[in-house]
Amino acid sequence: MTAVSPTRPGPTAPASPVTAGAAVRPGRRRRGGATRRGPWLAVVYWVVIAITLVPIVYMIAYSFNDAPTNRLTFAWNGFTTYWYQNLWNVSGLGSAFVTSVVVAFLAAIVSVAIGLPLALALERYRFPGRGVVSSIVFADIAAPSIVVGSASLSFFLSVGLGTGFLTILITHVAFDVAYVVVVLRARIAGTARVLEEAASDLGATPFQAFRLVTLPLLAPGMLAAGLLALAMSIDDYVITSFVAGPSVTFPLFVYGAAKAGMPPQVLCFGTLVFAVGLLVALLNGALNRRLARTRG
Repeated sequence: MTAVSPTRPGPTAPASPVTAGAAVRPGRRRRGGATRRGPWLAVVYWVVIAITLVPIVYMIAYSFNDAPTNRLTFAWNGFTTYWYQNLWNVSGLGSAFVTSVVVAFLAAIVSVAIGLPLALALERYRFPGRGVVSSIVFADIAAPSIVVGSASLSFFLSVGLGTGFLTILITHVAFDVAYVVVVLRARIAGTARVLEEAASDLGATPFQAFRLVTLPLLAPGMLAAGLLALAMSIDDYVITSFVAGPSVTFPLFVYGAAKAGMPPQVLCFGTLVFAVGLLVALLNGALNRRLARTRG
């Protein structure tokens, strides 16, 4: 019987650069491994940025426009700081702005105070009705503003509570709490409980562990949730219009003034609010970078 030796495979021809590139690289790449895309993504990006920034740029620019009729106009009549020097000269505008700011700050503080224990309970504990509470929180976010406003007004009328500053505050807290809970639950989910357990092992009471360990860990999330609640409250018009009664907030004043001609001071207040928000965002970014360098 003749033995048959196994066939040895011949040398494999090197793959062509085109074939190898198609197998390894599904898309075109630049130097350094970055995928090269078409121009449409950049076009869409800059269109969205332009749509977002154009109204803000217009507001800032025309807050310095010299409007001879004391009403907002699209015609540029020269640069002036007169409107900033006379912010409070428009009857009712200053008080409406102060009302909005006070309501927004109070609503943010109360919403965080209520939303923190609620978020802790929903995220860390199992109890009867947990799913129902979670559904109510998300339903509050998904509900149209006109539904929330009309339902709130019906409730206040049914209990005999007159509309005004208090009803505005209660309603703002009611819809702010849902956003606060969502933000804090995300923060709590990323926080391990081992540190609290370690504090308990070292003799800390549950309250001490919460105050010295949990609360500092959740502080950035609480700040973010509070700022979100502040922003949601200060510019709300639809819900506030149902429950405001004789009280006038800044959005309600702007809507009423737009019918007869908006004073330029409205743009000044809007510019100041935008500047404060931008400053807070920059400070937050600088603080986060500093904390990252410290931990690194």
